[in-house]
Amino acid sequence: MQQLTKPKLSFWQIWHMSFGFFGIQFGFALQNTNTSRIFATLGADIDNLSILWLAAPITGLLVQPIIGYLSDNTWHPVWGRRRPFFFIGSVLASIAMFLMPNASMLWMAVFVLWLMDASINVSMEPFRAFVGDKLDASQQTGGFAMQTFFIGCGGVIASLLPTIFTDYLGVSNVPVNGAIPDTVRYSFYVGGSVYFLAVLWTVLLSKEDAPADMEKFLAERAENKGLVNAIKEILGGFLKMPKTMVQLAVVQFFTWVALFAMWVYTTPSIAEGVFHATDAQSSAYQDAGNWVGIMFAMYGGVSAIAAFLLPMLAKVTSRKMVHLICLAIGGVSLISIFAISSKEMLLLPMVGVGIAWASVLTMPYAILAGALPANKMGYYMGLFNFFVVIPQIVAGVVLGAILKHFFANQSVKVLMLGGACMVLAGLLTLFVQDDVEKVMAK
Repeated sequence: MQQLTKPKLSFWQIWHMSFGFFGIQFGFALQNTNTSRIFATLGADIDNLSILWLAAPITGLLVQPIIGYLSDNTWHPVWGRRRPFFFIGSVLASIAMFLMPNASMLWMAVFVLWLMDASINVSMEPFRAFVGDKLDASQQTGGFAMQTFFIGCGGVIASLLPTIFTDYLGVSNVPVNGAIPDTVRYSFYVGGSVYFLAVLWTVLLSKEDAPADMEKFLAERAENKGLVNAIKEILGGFLKMPKTMVQLAVVQFFTWVALFAMWVYTTPSIAEGVFHATDAQSSAYQDAGNWVGIMFAMYGGVSAIAAFLLPMLAKVTSRKMVHLICLAIGGVSLISIFAISSKEMLLLPMVGVGIAWASVLTMPYAILAGALPANKMGYYMGLFNFFVVIPQIVAGVVLGAILKHFFANQSVKVLMLGGACMVLAGLLTLFVQDDVEKVMAK
């Protein structure tokens, strides 16, 4: 387990080191809110959406452990350990975000989704390890909560952008000749710029401490050098995972099945159930896409507020109990969408989803960070991402078939299934061991 004696950082130091997540979530929010809409506009069938989305989790599966391993074994006297990956990922992700809304064919959009998600993951994984690197155990929950705050803020603005362009700037929200609407294109352009600038903020205003024993670090890096050693180390980590990580993996599985279902199927569910539209070329379907952006902005905004309340609740109860309660609220909220026919009322369940989202982005990582060796923080945080992307891959493979053969293409029922999975994930949190919280309680 890592040492608990790191110097305390100030509020503004934690602010600067977390600010890049504002840009990262700008990218993820635009992706999560608009990808199904883009695919449908370019001709994708509803029961193929989850398969087409597989590009995103597969890239995470491949990229994050490798980036984590590489960042653990990186040190540059100017750039540090994690910041080179922040910067490189931001450049690549920004380029992909400019390309995504200009796809003219479905296969092009899928290809760019691969590029965009891979690039975002290059930036994101080291940010998780950054908290473990820099913060004492007593500040880690607050550090991840600060990241969650910026994730919430970025998600709100990015999700609202198509509506802002439509309602306030008079930009066309209707596809012309099968192309992506201008509202979506301009939103991605803004998002690419914000992504790069926000990550650059953290790169320029945060510092990293050199390894305490540089000679030992260089010797270990030389020993670990080479592709074969890297693959061996990455794959071997599965057999050496801390017990807490294994327990959290089960919780993560059901959590991320639920989130994947929500991101993929909310747009067609709301378009059909509330806007009474199934043709993605129609203005009503595109209006539904904008409203889903407002819904996702709601849950992002709630998560930004909840991020600062969760650490306080965790001190009163426990991190496990907070996570259980939040996931249960989020799951019931997702299930309730089935019974709602008013677009305004759809904002209410998003409050519950936002509470769950805040906990998903905070509690598992805070619990995990206390169970990891400090010299492999990046690697294990990357490995932990397997348990974020594997459930999404499973969901991508099976949800389309379930939708077609069991739910008669009623996509809202997939949201209900996702809600049930989230409730189950909350109950499974009871079986997670949180060693650091026990130590700090004493």
